[in-house]
Amino acid sequence: MTKNITTPGSNSPFSIVHSQLERVIQVNSLVKRFGNFTAVDHITFDVHQGEIFGFLGANGAGKTTAMRMLCGLSKPTEGHGRVAGFDIDKEVEQVKASIGYMSQKFSLYNDLKVWENIRLFAGIYGMRDKEIAQKTDALLQRLNFTSERNTLVKELPLGWKQKLAFSVSIFHQPKVVFLDEPTGGVDPVTRRQFWELIYEATSEGITVFVTTHYMDEAEYCNRVSIMVDGQIKALDTPGNLKRQFEADTMDSVFHRLARNATRSDN
Repeated sequence: MTKNITTPGSNSPFSIVHSQLERVIQVNSLVKRFGNFTAVDHITFDVHQGEIFGFLGANGAGKTTAMRMLCGLSKPTEGHGRVAGFDIDKEVEQVKASIGYMSQKFSLYNDLKVWENIRLFAGIYGMRDKEIAQKTDALLQRLNFTSERNTLVKELPLGWKQKLAFSVSIFHQPKVVFLDEPTGGVDPVTRRQFWELIYEATSEGITVFVTTHYMDEAEYCNRVSIMVDGQIKALDTPGNLKRQFEADTMDSVFHRLARNATRSDN
């Protein structure tokens, strides 16, 4: 049975003291151009330790391009950024070693067994064999996957793949994990179960940076930014944004900001 998710409120400890927490992500006037096209246009924001930061925007807004820069996968054209204390332009390998990443396609190898996927990604992140073995057993028990240890990933239901992919992305206890549309294609119950895993991760001090086009999921974030045509048009808690725009839902806030958008794809 799925337990209820308590969304971050304006009186939560995080919202009161977040300015005193470590800034795990720092972005200052970041720009990405492809020829004459400006995909990301001078965006500036910080993300704090243990925060769930929603990075929202329609297709073409520039959010995936921005995330790729923060993960060290794309070089900025202008501006500055630091992730986990490392420069995203000059210290790319250190950035990659300090983060977790989960793509829309889950980043798993379908022809490998469950335990083989865990071991593979743990090795990529530099974990030692003894630590991998111990943590693998604990992870399989926590996910109730013990009986699926030797199952090929391609044989798992979609929701199980999703849980495994997220767990693998934070297996090495990174400072921050980047989730790119992680709940696409799964049913509402599975989506809520996935968000329970996100909350567990933040309780362990992991910062979560998530892109999503499900506006109801914005309510689960401590703060959200909304990108339109490469620019951040709003950034605040969900509650404050709804009050600012006199809206009942984040979906209404988003549509008010995005109704004049001119782009159609990333």
